[in-house]
Amino acid sequence: MEYTRRSVLTALGLGAVAAATGCSASGGTTQAAADGPVEGEINLLTPLFEGSTGKELLEGKLLPAFKQKNPNVTVKVDYTTYAALNEKITTSLAGGLMPDVVMLGVGWIPPFAHKKVLAPLPDELAKRYDYEDRVLEPSRFDGKLYALPMVLDTRIVTYRKDLFAEAGITAPPKDWAELRSMAKELARTDASGKLTRVGFDPFSIDLRQCWETFLFANDGNLFDEAGQQVKFDDERGVEALQLFLDVIKDKSADYSFKSSAGQPTTLQQGRSAMMMSNNSLWVQLKKQNPELLAEDKVGAFILANKVPAMLQGGTMVARSASSKHAAAAQALVEFMGTPESILPTAEQRGSVPGVQDLRTSDYVKNNGFVKLALDNMSKARSEGGTAAWMEIREKIKTTLETAVVGKRTAKEAIDELANLSKEAISRL
Repeated sequence: MEYTRRSVLTALGLGAVAAATGCSASGGTTQAAADGPVEGEINLLTPLFEGSTGKELLEGKLLPAFKQKNPNVTVKVDYTTYAALNEKITTSLAGGLMPDVVMLGVGWIPPFAHKKVLAPLPDELAKRYDYEDRVLEPSRFDGKLYALPMVLDTRIVTYRKDLFAEAGITAPPKDWAELRSMAKELARTDASGKLTRVGFDPFSIDLRQCWETFLFANDGNLFDEAGQQVKFDDERGVEALQLFLDVIKDKSADYSFKSSAGQPTTLQQGRSAMMMSNNSLWVQLKKQNPELLAEDKVGAFILANKVPAMLQGGTMVARSASSKHAAAAQALVEFMGTPESILPTAEQRGSVPGVQDLRTSDYVKNNGFVKLALDNMSKARSEGGTAAWMEIREKIKTTLETAVVGKRTAKEAIDELANLSKEAISRL
């Protein structure tokens, strides 16, 4: 069979993986054991060290340290972004050039492990450090460990303490009713009635991840434990999306009030009083608006409704099942999963370290959002949970967006997404 760029992209994840590997969940490919000599040239595909700072850290510090411990291994790095990572992997598979080591997002392990693209790791690696159970969950599939967590990226609510004080609000909202009420009170309009400040900005992070955070705070789930049944299409999933429509209707939120990546956020600009954020906002504030931190004008809290919940994304490192230098590839996986690699990686991105051992580091102590995340890991929930995730995740944002812009009701959008998800799962 001939694989073209178009056919791979059309397949979107699972289809492409199945075609490119020529296997199914019951088929399997030959997996090289990682018990040979630690030597050879291996390839690393990473979305984690983008930009000059990341490249300098990886190639100037981390890989030389790995080379010192493993002098017979040479590592070639292929940099990408998360936006292009799935395409990069599927086209690599189609060409028979799967990287030896790959860094993947939370939710990505089940799809690729299901199709035997990844090699399982020794389970004892999960016991090397003090991992929270929630951190290890996304690293497993079918009872086996397939990846080591590196850095986490949580979704929290940030707010302007000074704007709260001006409005006489003394504490963050405890549930969605309070969130909606406060958002109304904090929103501002000009003489013509045009919004100049939204009370709540849920739209400056990815709409998929934002809705998932609200779903989890409403005590909902994406899928059942087996990853075979859709669970988000009940009232909890609909209510999570409906809240976005409600705050827009209240004129306390606006879909056009969005921040571009790397640019000052609506919260920094004073154009929002509350905003859904990534914990990396702390580093951005230090660079762009250090006065907001110095004057204690920005705070953060964990979203809550029926339960408190924090979406846990992040990056994990895994070994390809087809690596010709399996021992070398596994050595790199193990090295990248050490605190010595994780801490500087987290620091340069403003991420949460994937191991609790680093809680006492100066980095964590001096980063309020990272500390908040680590203190609340018991409330963390992850996206994914089904082997069909790579196909489903591509459709969530565009489907939810139809409701946000008024083309569908919340229930219609959720029902449509549920149908698309059921179809994807049925093809496993």
